Amino acid sequence: MTKDVEVAEHHGGKDYHDPPPAPLIDGEELTKWSFYRALIAEFIATLLFLYVTVLTVIGYKVQTDPKLDTDQCGGVGILGIAWAFGGMIFVLVYCTAGISGGHINPAVTFGLFLARKVSLIRALGYMVAQCLGAICGVGLVKAFQSSYYNRYGGGANELADGYNKGTGLGAEIIGTFVLVYTVFSATDPKRSARDSHVPVLAPLPIGFAVFMVHLATIPITGTGINPARSFGAAVIYNNEKAWDDQWIFWVGPFIGAAVAAFYHQFVLRAGAIKALGSFRSNA
Repeated sequence: MTKDVEVAEHHGGKDYHDPPPAPLIDGEELTKWSFYRALIAEFIATLLFLYVTVLTVIGYKVQTDPKLDTDQCGGVGILGIAWAFGGMIFVLVYCTAGISGGHINPAVTFGLFLARKVSLIRALGYMVAQCLGAICGVGLVKAFQSSYYNRYGGGANELADGYNKGTGLGAEIIGTFVLVYTVFSATDPKRSARDSHVPVLAPLPIGFAVFMVHLATIPITGTGINPARSFGAAVIYNNEKAWDDQWIFWVGPFIGAAVAAFYHQFVLRAGAIKALGSFRSNA
């Protein structure tokens, strides 16, 4: 029988132990307070994420509205919006990583589930908590800025004019791949063991990945790469265009997350070769 824990080479005085895969279904999690605490952490983190970022998007549109007598160069701009999303991910992942893992994104959760980092029960629980948190976060924005909210699109993700759905889907796939690939790389326990002499703050590269992807894809889709973010804004704004394009912001991120999980686990970490080698040695 294949061992669950693989002892790898000796790195810098530390033995690296590959953590065992999470069980597919772990009913015992439902009896633990730590599971519900993690759900609360994901809910609150996603709520705060949507509140700050959607408010930034609406503020930018107010500042750049030609109908208003405002300084057109005085707003935060697309660069500021990208910083808001990336910065909030950095802050919130840092705050919640020790409690829930700091997913704050159903696509990240899906990728980690495929890599057997979380169980099916935990993955589904996280996704529900994230979507509910997103709805509540955008709901707070609408409650505090109701007139601006409806006038400036509610921060909802929509495919921009001039782009077809295939282009939007591709942007979401590649953007999410960059994010989830960064998550796997930044949290890889083998990397931590090998580079233990180098202090690496995992939330920093994850936040930068979100920042960079937003710079590239805001003009195309407004940047989803997070189904909860797109879903929460669509629910509160409730616009036909936002709902027509909603599938792009679920299918794209989930495909991107799946490809990133496969690439990291089976290509970079050579999971398929290791599994084949274990099979032959036990044959």
